[in-house]
Amino acid sequence: MPVRKIPKNYRNLTGLLPSDKSIGDAGFESSLERDALIYFEFDAGVSKFEVQPVQINWIDCKNRKRTYTPDVLVYFKNKAPILYEIKPSQDLPEVLNEGRDKFKTAIGFARKKGWRFKFFTEDKVGVNFLKNVRFLLPFLQAGPRVEADMDLIDDKLHELSESTPRQVITSIYADEFNQADLIPTLWYLVATEQIGIDLNQPLTMVSKIWHVR
Repeated sequence: MPVRKIPKNYRNLTGLLPSDKSIGDAGFESSLERDALIYFEFDAGVSKFEVQPVQINWIDCKNRKRTYTPDVLVYFKNKAPILYEIKPSQDLPEVLNEGRDKFKTAIGFARKKGWRFKFFTEDKVGVNFLKNVRFLLPFLQAGPRVEADMDLIDDKLHELSESTPRQVITSIYADEFNQADLIPTLWYLVATEQIGIDLNQPLTMVSKIWHVR
């Protein structure tokens, strides 16, 4: 469980992310922390994560005892866990300069646990990718759609090879009611990587999509 609770803070964005992967509450204290947790929630390679998982003791340059709580511990399916400090890229030089001893201790602490210690910044995934993940996550968390609808989309995209969401939907149904009913299913298939798309580009109904199975 997290070692401390997320306090209310009206100067920063704070809250809890609905999560299937989080050990304990998925609390965040900034928009970047929220986006990082959304990214981990969306990433199929992540098995689980824990916010503010450990407290690390360290000694500062004046020989004072200090404590440090990293932001999140992420467990992966096929590689060692990573202990992350989440910071905006523009703040990183100052953060590193002021906390060099603290982070050196954190690196050693993580290594003894068989983990790694890293910084997470918005540059890691890109602005468009984060926006797209925020859009797709609710479709992913909603779970599987009607199998018959998924088969309709899959068969049509297999026939077209490459297309757009709008073209696929309108090729299946002529009436707008049924078209609208298929849209959440299509985005679910994108979110689960059953439909190919470039997540580094803005997602629209005319984005290029392709069959991947």
